[in-house]
Amino acid sequence: MRKRVRCGDVVIGGGAPVSIQSMTNVDTRDVKKVTEQIRKLEEAGCEIVRLAVPDRQAAEAFSQIKKSVKIPLVADIHFDYRLAIAAIENGADKVRINPGNIGSMERVRAVAEAAKERSIPIRVGVNSGSLEKDILERNGGVTAEGLAESALRNVRLLEQMDFDDLVISLKASDVRLNYEAHKLIAEKTDHPIHIGITESGTVNGGKLKSAIGIGSLLLAGIGDTMRVSLTGDPVKEVLFAKEILKSIGIRPSGINLVSCPTCGRTQVDLEHISLQIEEAVAKIEPRREAKGLPPITVAVMGCAVNGPGEAKEADFGVAGGDGKGLLFAKGEILKTVPEDKIVEELIKLIEVS
Repeated sequence: MRKRVRCGDVVIGGGAPVSIQSMTNVDTRDVKKVTEQIRKLEEAGCEIVRLAVPDRQAAEAFSQIKKSVKIPLVADIHFDYRLAIAAIENGADKVRINPGNIGSMERVRAVAEAAKERSIPIRVGVNSGSLEKDILERNGGVTAEGLAESALRNVRLLEQMDFDDLVISLKASDVRLNYEAHKLIAEKTDHPIHIGITESGTVNGGKLKSAIGIGSLLLAGIGDTMRVSLTGDPVKEVLFAKEILKSIGIRPSGINLVSCPTCGRTQVDLEHISLQIEEAVAKIEPRREAKGLPPITVAVMGCAVNGPGEAKEADFGVAGGDGKGLLFAKGEILKTVPEDKIVEELIKLIEVS
């Protein structure tokens, strides 16, 4: 089992559930805007949020932001070790650094001492664009072995400074390279691992790469905390992260919606009905999770003959007929409704459950 660290009130590693992270994309110095975005991320299910710290003013903003939100805040630091220390002094719950671009040993030690004094972890972040020159030259470019070597080098540097409260992150935009690097690092350290696909792309293209890249790692037993990196609204990162976890069963929650691919027997507009139900379920799901209700499965089937049988394990569902739908629960038919009432009646069943 991997070591356990604590980021605010969220446990990472040590058998804890895989936590969901995201990163704000508004100016950290604008406390009002960044606080509003963090609240939206919290509402979506984000559990840890990272903020860019480009200057001293951004680092000092942590103290004001902390007064308005409960979610743990991570300071994202590049190059200037003084910004890491300033963010820690202003209440950051974790800092993300790449020791290789922080500078001298003394500077890295100063960050480690500040973090240790306040009992907060450091995320050692390495990616395919930040590998050390000697590693690149030895491996002839970016390789899985090089990524793992860089991460371990930086981890050992901090361990030698008597700092062990670490989370490791090594990311690439190449899915296979990313997977192979994580397999190597997982075998060589017991520190918690932050997973994701960096620079995965837009919401459309990036979702596919992230689903494959993150999903394959989770199925291999690798990953203690995760971020889906998408170009766009970070709330969508959180929602899709929840979908990944739910799809592979690592963290079942909310409402699992399944629908058949349709065939020649389908006699209702199943695609339109499914999309309407999906939209309605997305609004219901957060309320169910907030109440601590158990996860349920909702099935939308196109055939009245096989639907209830094929989806008999679903908590609720509908099977389409000739301009109508059979509503069922656990395979038992409840009633028949006209096609234009399917969505309304199915959602009623879900809401009272």
